[in-house]
Amino acid sequence: SSMSSNKLLAVFPLTIPLFLVNHLPHDDDVVSIRSQVIMIIALSTIAYFSTDWLIPKITPFLLRANLFGYDINKKGSKEGEKKIPESLGIVPAFVFIVLIILCQSFFYENNQKLVEYNAGLMSICFIVLLGFVDDVLDLPWRYKVILPLIASFPLLTVYANVQGITWIAIPKPLHWLLHESVNLWVFYYVYMSLLSVFCTNSINIFAGINGLEAGQSFLMAVSVVIHNLLQLCFGPEELRGNHLFSVLLMIPFIATTLALLNHNWYPSRVFVGDTYTMFAGMIFAVVGILGHFSKTLILFFIPQILNFLYSIPQLFSLFGYSCPRHRLPSLNVKTRNLMPTDDLNLVNLFLRVFGPTTERSLCLRLLSFQSICCIGALILRYTLAHVFYDSL
Repeated sequence: SSMSSNKLLAVFPLTIPLFLVNHLPHDDDVVSIRSQVIMIIALSTIAYFSTDWLIPKITPFLLRANLFGYDINKKGSKEGEKKIPESLGIVPAFVFIVLIILCQSFFYENNQKLVEYNAGLMSICFIVLLGFVDDVLDLPWRYKVILPLIASFPLLTVYANVQGITWIAIPKPLHWLLHESVNLWVFYYVYMSLLSVFCTNSINIFAGINGLEAGQSFLMAVSVVIHNLLQLCFGPEELRGNHLFSVLLMIPFIATTLALLNHNWYPSRVFVGDTYTMFAGMIFAVVGILGHFSKTLILFFIPQILNFLYSIPQLFSLFGYSCPRHRLPSLNVKTRNLMPTDDLNLVNLFLRVFGPTTERSLCLRLLSFQSICCIGALILRYTLAHVFYDSL
């Protein structure tokens, strides 16, 4: 059937890393890297089909537990009256965590990496638990800021004990004012905890359209893997371990996200919930912090940063704005087009700038913008970065 062929086609992105891995230089260490990447792609393919199979099996249990919602963007139509199970982010998160536990054998020769690996896994497990609690209890917005902060504690504790590097490189144009690097001391840990909070919540507020949360996470994850593989192929040898660590987390994440996207794409049969947005955000924070490429990671979050900055007056109730629970467009039942509302976010801004359109088209426009930003970030990282830094 066409559905089955689409699912098989969706696995194709998992094979892309193989082309870059073949360009790795030839030495004993690289043979190990190549075999590990090939192994994680094979296991991630299994994770993709496992997630895709599990989601329909889990949905009846969530409906029975009254974990469902109505698609607000279809309000006034028959589709808007249908109960759609929520919190399905728990399924890709579960499959991801099981796979990552099984993959610990990749780092059995390196105790330091194993400690970091488990710390990252602990933070991810913690945020999945807290995200699911949020979906069940419907916590107020202010708690969503605190939850990622708590979940980042294992990450920060291990970073302090194992690596403890709190120096940051200063851009060349500022060398006359500061030294080449500055020790931030405790403020570096504040920065890392804030990065965790930003990654999780920025995905959570750039949402509300079928497929948008999982779609943007997929595109950013692919961009991260491309960056990691380019560094493995052409970057400094001493940084290979950091980027391999990221690849081993990102490829399974891409696989499970693709499976979720099969069910969350328009018209959505499931909602991902805060469980998924927090899970996705924490994975990005983990690889950015422990992989030592947080500056590059932030470049992939340009749409999320713009959405956050544009949303600030409403999020913090400034200038007479109030912040409703859902900041979504409204549906014109006759034309089936989404119409912009007064809410401040990129979803409504795109409708104001480019005009009303269907939910599917709007999602494609937003994801196209995400793709352009990610491609631009990679070009910026590999062309202009050396103007500001001697080494990255």
